[in-house]
Amino acid sequence: MGIRVRNKMHIVFIPYGKRSEVELLLSDMSAQKHELEMRKDSKIKKIWIQGQVRVLPFGVYEYVCPKEDAETVLNTLNFYEPVRYDVGYLKLAFMRKALKLKTPKPKINNKIYLWVKQNVNIIPLGIKEDLEFTDKDGENVGWTHEAI
Repeated sequence: MGIRVRNKMHIVFIPYGKRSEVELLLSDMSAQKHELEMRKDSKIKKIWIQGQVRVLPFGVYEYVCPKEDAETVLNTLNFYEPVRYDVGYLKLAFMRKALKLKTPKPKINNKIYLWVKQNVNIIPLGIKEDLEFTDKDGENVGWTHEAI
């Protein structure tokens, strides 16, 4: 339980290709470790968390990670490259609207994760903002962090 205070994002996409290779990519993504920043007054501490892959309807996946690593994830999944497959634009626009997604704006970051992506293509859908919260109980009482 906590008080919600700020925004963060989820990365939403459709992977397709050879099933075993798609599963390997999703496994790599789930195993990725990230540092989650927590704030309290002027103090900052970081804890390690694991990336989360969530399954949505219609073959859509969502990757949840701290906002500091989101740009690296977007680069790794080739979110900014032009779409090179025949997918109806109206279908994607409908999915983006139904899922309340935004199109990310590219930032300068050449980092990528070493996830196995061979024989896997990604249809980027967008990002979704979520909230942060301040813990009211447990070992992190009073610390504010992303609602992952």
